[in-house]
Amino acid sequence: MNRTTIRRLQEQVYQANLELKEYGLVTATFGNVSGIDRASGIVAIKPSGLPYDQLSPEKMVLVDLQYNVLEGELKPSSDTKTHVMLYRSFEQIGGIVHTHSTYATAWAQALKPLPCYGTTHADIFHGQVPCTAVMREDQIERDYEEETAVQILETFQLYDYQQIPGVLVASHGPFTWGQTPEKAVYHSLMLETIAEMAILSLNITPGLKAIKKSLMDKHFLRKHGRNAYYGQPGKENR
Repeated sequence: MNRTTIRRLQEQVYQANLELKEYGLVTATFGNVSGIDRASGIVAIKPSGLPYDQLSPEKMVLVDLQYNVLEGELKPSSDTKTHVMLYRSFEQIGGIVHTHSTYATAWAQALKPLPCYGTTHADIFHGQVPCTAVMREDQIERDYEEETAVQILETFQLYDYQQIPGVLVASHGPFTWGQTPEKAVYHSLMLETIAEMAILSLNITPGLKAIKKSLMDKHFLRKHGRNAYYGQPGKENR
């Protein structure tokens, strides 16, 4: 374990968790951010149930990919197994966020995928944000957090996790991910924003159809495609 690298990861995850509060994406202690150091396979994640004003970098709990707590006395987030299973399967991600943000959670509770109604959505998500199936009784009775990841992974057999960096877990809430914890938080913020926009758009025009595929492709690919031209060279552009 490279101590300098891991301490940097804890600081990064700590700051990302504070951003959830700053952006109004969490209520009370709900929500968490994690990050992974791929070289060592070590994950840093928010401790379970700890208020945000009591967090510090050293309180970000370190776990390995077998769920073992590596140091410290605090329990990791109750969602740790979900995060770890996603890291095992989505090999290109470096951060994960789970919240119960109002509008994204409303779509999850309604058991509805979030259609791409406009270019704001298409700038981030290349198509609808899917909603998982409702968890079966046998899944609930097994390891709930692992089964939550199973729900997500089953859903993403039909989607590209790099082009759709988020999901709505049925009856539960959103998960987002990205190359870094900060980018995962950004995707969480954008998911909440487009979820609210979608509800407002449907109130104005009930039965609204999704954006044209050509326009959706144009907006996504100009930022994320092979020949992307949005933003400044050599900089992370949002």
